[in-house]
Amino acid sequence: MTDLEKLGEPLSIGDVTIRNRVFLAPMSGVTDEAFRTRAYAHGAGLVVSEMVASGELAKGRGSSGFRIRHSGLPVHMVQLAGREAAHMAEAARIAVGEGADVIDINMGCPAKKVTGGYAGSALMRDLDYALTLIDAVVGAVDVPVTLKMRLGWDDHVLNAPELALRAEQAGVRMVTVHGRTRCQFYQGKADWRAIARVKQAVSIPVVANGDVATPGDAMGILEQSGADAVMAGRSHYGAPWTAGVIAAAAGRSGATDVPRSSSDLVDYVVAHYEDMLALYGIASGLRQARKHLGWYLDRHTASLPDELRRRVLTSFESQQVISSLREALAAFGECMFERNAA
Repeated sequence: MTDLEKLGEPLSIGDVTIRNRVFLAPMSGVTDEAFRTRAYAHGAGLVVSEMVASGELAKGRGSSGFRIRHSGLPVHMVQLAGREAAHMAEAARIAVGEGADVIDINMGCPAKKVTGGYAGSALMRDLDYALTLIDAVVGAVDVPVTLKMRLGWDDHVLNAPELALRAEQAGVRMVTVHGRTRCQFYQGKADWRAIARVKQAVSIPVVANGDVATPGDAMGILEQSGADAVMAGRSHYGAPWTAGVIAAAAGRSGATDVPRSSSDLVDYVVAHYEDMLALYGIASGLRQARKHLGWYLDRHTASLPDELRRRVLTSFESQQVISSLREALAAFGECMFERNAA
């Protein structure tokens, strides 16, 4: 069996079975219910909620409860972030109460608003403290707990192997490693070989993440890291089918409902837009959808007139957005689509 073919095999996280080993990364403001449902329908093995602030969820504030809502998929995985053990534990209990099958702890987010609050990848600067959060979550719930991290805070603190080992000893069932440090953010190339040190340190499954966009990337990251699965994130911008296409190349039955022509793409994007309006309501949905529409235009159109792009991304009338989308993608998408769909 080749490395790529391995991705088509199921993977167990504790007593939860994942149908294949190509995962959609949790992305704040991106992987909402509408997006996750699409990615799973295309063939992604596992999809993860947006990052949820544990303090907000524990206190019943904001949209945190909305973010953990069960989408009806076979495996419901919720990612939590925070810095207080009590909040992390209570948030995990709430998420499980809402049907979460797996709880993922975020120790990889590089955003300043997260690390500034001593959460996300900032926790990699103090592993003793990070372990108090892991212990709290593992002790609070009976479902599998997983952990997402980076290689370390910076090039001087590459402590992912140590964190992974200590997490495994605390009861974590799987770790995901993004092949960059926090201080790199998303600059440069992910260091796939560095993930191998984490794989060598633990016996639980390791998921490799960072710069995975194609089946070739997936094969490369597996060869260099020795990981058990792959996770793709930003490559899904404007292409929710990315993980499904990789899974299909790994020998699955094939990515389903992937648009194969410009006309298919028009209908697909409009349907995604309408799903978001239904999910959030018209007023909020109009705003939430704009980044997705921008990504679709960036990926699938060339030389789009500024006025047409402006109408798609600034209009407050949903029907005008839809008509402008159809005009933009039908007129300019054909020359770009074949290159970007596969």
